[in-house]
Amino acid sequence: MPPVVLALRRLPNPRLTGLGSGLFAAAVMLVLGGLDRLLFDGSPVVYGLLFLPVSALTALWVRPADLVTAPIAVPIAFAVGLVPIAGGASGFGSRIMAVVTALAVHAGWLYGGTLVAGLIATVRKVRLMTRRRAIQAAAQRAAARRPSPDPVD
Repeated sequence: MPPVVLALRRLPNPRLTGLGSGLFAAAVMLVLGGLDRLLFDGSPVVYGLLFLPVSALTALWVRPADLVTAPIAVPIAFAVGLVPIAGGASGFGSRIMAVVTALAVHAGWLYGGTLVAGLIATVRKVRLMTRRRAIQAAAQRAAARRPSPDPVD
């Protein structure tokens, strides 16, 4: 096996619920937004680049039953993480307007991360459906090979 595959297999493989994946993404983006503000003065490029792997991890770590939630949770997490870097005055309304403006200005990163999560969730769902279909087909073939019981006269 290639060393890259072996390294990826050593990574943790948590299975988060839909709510858990949303909370994970929102908490991580809030922390990353705060760090971005402290270290890079709220750079939107740094924040956007950090959002992409968080989107991928969210889609990879959500459990199969909740795959549809990953592309829904990551845009919410993006908005949550914008709060520290959006700026605005000290008032609540000013903060909200700064977040809305930042969402509009940095929509490319938002769409990119959502696309990453959507693609990963779609590929995982297709693989899951293919695997289930193969198992069902194998079970049907095995049932067809078994001899039928003799009818009772």
